Amino acid sequence: MTQYEDLLYEVKDRVAVLTLNRPDKLNAWTAAMEKSVRQAMAAAVEDNDVRVIVVTGAGRGFCAGADMNLLQSIKPTKWEDRELAQASREETYDFASGLGPDVSTHYGGRFGYLMQVKKPIIAAINGPAAGLGLVFALYADMRFAGSEAKFTTSFASRGLIAEHGISWLLPHLVGPARSLDLLMSARKMMADEAEKLGLVNRTFPQENFMANVMDYARMLSETVSPRSMAVMKAQIWKALFQNFNEALEVGDSEMQKSFGSADFKEGVAHFVEKRAANFTGR
Repeated sequence: MTQYEDLLYEVKDRVAVLTLNRPDKLNAWTAAMEKSVRQAMAAAVEDNDVRVIVVTGAGRGFCAGADMNLLQSIKPTKWEDRELAQASREETYDFASGLGPDVSTHYGGRFGYLMQVKKPIIAAINGPAAGLGLVFALYADMRFAGSEAKFTTSFASRGLIAEHGISWLLPHLVGPARSLDLLMSARKMMADEAEKLGLVNRTFPQENFMANVMDYARMLSETVSPRSMAVMKAQIWKALFQNFNEALEVGDSEMQKSFGSADFKEGVAHFVEKRAANFTGR
């Protein structure tokens, strides 16, 4: 089994769980962690036994942002040579799914590949998510939070700006005015407010947080078509760059393709025969 630095990886019940693993540092982001996450995502994509991907943090935090030692070492004149920037360029994988519309031209940068992953990605935010840690969570397809989780953009309090695409991602979730509040003030926000604003899909009690997240992930892995999820994911991320008629045209085209899929035949058959579905993703 592959060993990942600053990351734990396991597969259970068709769900791959990636656990950021620097609990003594609230899982502050490192170059090694970035390489490991990308490598583990590629492994999850290639594994036919994986249908859903969950990312969480070890200990009491999700991710406290970039490791401060790395921030202190940045040279303003050579900022593109910083260790984290190098990490995002060293490992290259092809995450294109071949299902649904191509989104690769729209999502670049450090984490844009997550939109190309054909399997749903759930950020299980078990504790503090700050700065880069919050940005990373926004690239997930869904976000669930423990009731004791805290959020902060933190950039303004470090003399930084809206980094790594958060200036686009955050307004699409909570709107421009609320985004400016969260970015400019760098204030801390609890999970209940995050849910109210639409930053997270749902909040679960802290004591059984991961159990609830895994129940949801298993529901996806066991009861719906992997092919359908892959196409829908690509449709949604692509539609943010389309007008209605363009999205409608893509939907009609993909619907025709789905009629010829094994998952469509199984979807009808299991309903008519009143039995559990046995989707294959084909």
